[in-house]
Amino acid sequence: METTPEKPAALVNVATHLRTMARIHPYKRAVVCPCGRDSQGRVAYTHLTFRQLDIESDCLAQGLDQRGVSRGVRTILMVRPSLDFFALVFALFKVGAVPVVVDPGMGVSRMLNCLKESQAQALVGIPPAHVLRTLAPGYFNSVKTFITVGRRWFWGGATLREVRSRHWEPYRMADTRVDEIAAILFTTGSTGPAKGVYYTHGVFDAQVRSIRAQFGITPEEIDLPTFPLFALFDPALGMTAIIPDMDPTKPAHVNPERIIEAIVNHGVTNMFASPALLDRVGRYGKGKGIKLPTLRRVISAGAPATPANIEQFCAMLTEGAQIYTGYGATEAMPVSAFDSDAILKETRKLSEQGYGMCVGKPVAGIDVRIIRISDGPIARWTDDLRLPDGEIGEISVRGDQVTRS
Repeated sequence: METTPEKPAALVNVATHLRTMARIHPYKRAVVCPCGRDSQGRVAYTHLTFRQLDIESDCLAQGLDQRGVSRGVRTILMVRPSLDFFALVFALFKVGAVPVVVDPGMGVSRMLNCLKESQAQALVGIPPAHVLRTLAPGYFNSVKTFITVGRRWFWGGATLREVRSRHWEPYRMADTRVDEIAAILFTTGSTGPAKGVYYTHGVFDAQVRSIRAQFGITPEEIDLPTFPLFALFDPALGMTAIIPDMDPTKPAHVNPERIIEAIVNHGVTNMFASPALLDRVGRYGKGKGIKLPTLRRVISAGAPATPANIEQFCAMLTEGAQIYTGYGATEAMPVSAFDSDAILKETRKLSEQGYGMCVGKPVAGIDVRIIRISDGPIARWTDDLRLPDGEIGEISVRGDQVTRS
């Protein structure tokens, strides 16, 4: 009996989105970072265009590859949101390495446990990251390659300046498969211990397509991503990323003037913000009577945003602008979305009567089922797991942007 040969997995590398933007919009700003203030307190910025970011990541990819940070090598990335952060992430994607990124908001102890669990072979980090690994070497036993972003002090390894190739030529990026691991992401784990989620190149690609379609994002837009992991999507979406002047580990204590300053200075059209940041900036802006006419949409996630919080921030927006909330997780994002008009006009009164928070409708391409609640693993899917309409159960989802492990 003849067997049909298995179809090979499709090839996809998320870094191709950056190369496409570098070809179509070479001189558009890709990443903008604050770099200080003058004697009058005016903020100064530095930036990379899409062409510059593509070239810079090529030079880093060439150097990383030569240092053994190549396809499949798990690489802890401990770099603050910056031009180097973006260039490094796309360099690692290009070589096919696997960046391991941990949400810094979880605290040092939990972060060290996550890094140990990742079993990474390389570490690329700023000086405090290397101080940490010298003070707690047991958590970095698997790491053999060390690269310092900035000044190297008493520890070994190379610096990023030494790694970066001085001669640019287009780097031939790895022909990664759709199901090949692209990154391992650890977020705060508010529902339990932080879990390392395997992101494949296919999942990243599906998320880019889903976010673009769901929210109508276009390449001329300017984003203010106040959560570092979401900043990674901007170059792939073709948006200019404005790195905010804030401590990303403490969104509830952000200086609202700095956030509003960035929006006004750059004509920001899109902002990603946690409900805590939304509340702090919204309270300040409403009290001062501030309007943000360029802001078309705010996407809030990470925790439920109350109707009162949404209404407060809406006072700064013009007619037609929306705040979107929804449902999702690091391992499945986005699952559903909901706009502020519907929340404030339709579901608010029910939420305030104790009916819970509505999370909207599933986004296109996501299949949602409500199943029986169980504490054990589900070894095999069967249709009798599903509950009839109106029953309370667990949410299960399926789609291209859902991670497999």
